[in-house]
Amino acid sequence: MAFDLTNPTLILIMSMWLPVALLYLGHGDAKGTGAITAFVGICVVLSAILHSLFGAGMVGGLLFAHGLLYCVVAYALLAGLEDLKAVGNTSLVACIISFFYIFLFRGPEGQFTYFSLCSVGYTVLTLEVFLVCYGKFSAKLLAYSLIIWAFVGLMIPAFAGMGLWPMPF
Repeated sequence: MAFDLTNPTLILIMSMWLPVALLYLGHGDAKGTGAITAFVGICVVLSAILHSLFGAGMVGGLLFAHGLLYCVVAYALLAGLEDLKAVGNTSLVACIISFFYIFLFRGPEGQFTYFSLCSVGYTVLTLEVFLVCYGKFSAKLLAYSLIIWAFVGLMIPAFAGMGLWPMPF
């Protein structure tokens, strides 16, 4: 029996991206959104550990970077931080890591895969978070990016991985 938490983890992350996006669009509250973000962050870090222990260390590395970012976002929301540069700095690290995964997820003949495309989205999103935290990008545009990539970069690969539909490429 194969051990794979990737699909449930992608669904879990989607359940946090959408509330954060809605918060940036003026719907929801920081503490409630911080709570779901904390739960998801902790679960993603645990998933990263399990991925690493059971032979999927490459996926685990990407999950660690993002899980830690989610934990930092949760802290910022729950504590009501006004200076978000620590979140931005953590997001920049996740951005750099996500960038390398664009190439790590290539197929056996070097072609880019759907997970390479997802990593492009993760790279852009984490760059946007960095820029929002430094006041250089619109939080509303980040919200719309999160909503779009929740479907493109999380839902599509999760449900394709469960065999409900084929990967787009």
